[in-house]
Amino acid sequence: MSVKEQWFEKRIGGDYRALAAEYSLSPVTARLLANRGIKGIDAVTEYFSEDLKGVNAYEDLPDQEKAVSLIIKKISEKKKMRVIGDYDIDGVCAAYILTSAIRKAGGDVDHRIPHRVNDGYGLNDRLVREAFDDGTDTIITCDNGISAISQAKLAKELGMDMIITDHHEIPFHTEDEKVVYDIPEADAVVDPKLPGSRYGYTDICGAVVAYKLMLALFDRMGIDSGSLEDLIEIAAFATIGDVMPLTGENRRLVSVGLKRLSETSNPGLKALISEQGIEGKKISVYHVGFVLGPCINATGRLDSAEKALQLLFETDEEKAKEYAHTLVVMNAERKEMTETACREAVRTAELSEYQKDRVLVIYMPDVHESIAGIVAGKVREKTGKPCFVLTKSGDFVKGSGRSIEEYDMYRAMNEAGGLLTKFGGHRMAGGLSMPEDNVLPFRKRVNENCTLTEDDIIQKIRFDMVLPFAYAGTDLVSEIEKLEPFGTGNPGPLFAAANVKVSSVRIVGRKKNVLTARVTDEAGTVKDAVFFGDVEEFKDYCEGHEKISILYNIKTDEYKGTEKAVITISHYR
Repeated sequence: MSVKEQWFEKRIGGDYRALAAEYSLSPVTARLLANRGIKGIDAVTEYFSEDLKGVNAYEDLPDQEKAVSLIIKKISEKKKMRVIGDYDIDGVCAAYILTSAIRKAGGDVDHRIPHRVNDGYGLNDRLVREAFDDGTDTIITCDNGISAISQAKLAKELGMDMIITDHHEIPFHTEDEKVVYDIPEADAVVDPKLPGSRYGYTDICGAVVAYKLMLALFDRMGIDSGSLEDLIEIAAFATIGDVMPLTGENRRLVSVGLKRLSETSNPGLKALISEQGIEGKKISVYHVGFVLGPCINATGRLDSAEKALQLLFETDEEKAKEYAHTLVVMNAERKEMTETACREAVRTAELSEYQKDRVLVIYMPDVHESIAGIVAGKVREKTGKPCFVLTKSGDFVKGSGRSIEEYDMYRAMNEAGGLLTKFGGHRMAGGLSMPEDNVLPFRKRVNENCTLTEDDIIQKIRFDMVLPFAYAGTDLVSEIEKLEPFGTGNPGPLFAAANVKVSSVRIVGRKKNVLTARVTDEAGTVKDAVFFGDVEEFKDYCEGHEKISILYNIKTDEYKGTEKAVITISHYR
């Protein structure tokens, strides 16, 4: 065994030669796996597996047996059920999964999606009373409901049953310094994050909770669960769109779901893929997260997410095309609104009065509340600080927050709960509402309670290895593609190179937002490179420095039938 093989065998904790033979791993890709904690034959085998039966069992979901028994009872009694989702990708997809599966099982079920402006997040009294007035016997929530304590009580008072399916953190309060969880008194509460849950992976989205519950339903009813396979792509779509970590169960589900999505038979998704000009292409995490997914979200931001749900249910191809076109147009409008708001929010965050704040609370009364989360995410990206963006909504202020790994945003909202009318979410993101007079006290409270250090809010960029350009060829791109899908929690490879000479710099593109160049590393290897971002600033930097250091990834580019590897520069100094 060579010294290099011995080194890699030691690093990844297994027989490197066996791994390399089984999975065609080069030392570079073996190291990429090791950097992500994938070490040894068993771990690598699990990483590449697409066997969905090998992931966490639905039997371990809290209250799944109660929920399934109740749904079967309502089906046999021909009682009317109503699924109530949420206005984002996860809520829409979860509602589609529950509604379509229960109908396949013979149930009488319809659906509602709360209106972002009129209803706000999650279940409210109006939706409960509307369900009662419409003759609904049982409410089934998805991607919401874990905070609906008063609504669960109201449903019972009206004589309705309720099943809650959710994936968000469990509300709690403290008594004598002990945590007491506040769980709605529903007939069943299916949430992998419940205290005592045996479910082995808690980072699944609401749509996956719904999918697992429907698998349990079909198995109990003796229906072939293979008829639910068309829902795998929907659950994967939601997992990416809700920015769940692509590790463990999620990665396996997304890997399978993306393959199915590329060949989907769902008329609505086919129409949306076609409308976005990616028909016939291999659908990736990028396409879902930045091309298709935002169109589903746009309806809930600017109008009603029922339109997105109708797209998924539509069976007529021509009508599906109309829905898809509407969603794309709405997303373009949302983009324009967002770009303006993000510029303003970043300028605000840079004001001197905010420099001492470890947690940013930015009040933008005139910004559409639907884009507050996107704006908060952009500010977090620019500053490295957790950020809440608040907007005026009727008599109240509503907002969304986006966090960093070191800051538990849900706990922060919980600690400031007395100032808030309503809140929900998880460690990395949340939604909230409050009286306008509480904006400044909220800003003060979260910063007083904040324990972040200067080091915590320094933006950290982790790369995999220093890689000479000679290794950055099409063969390596092919190997890296075998490791996909990448995403949150499982980032795509990032390489480093120092003393790089940049030449032949050109700014191209219809919007002049792409920079192309030739780059030469220390060994004299020359590669084509591209940069997306502030191209003028990068161009000026290159002109002012003979050599620079870069972080980069690689992709293939085809020109006149010939493929070549191109370096994409992500960071420089």
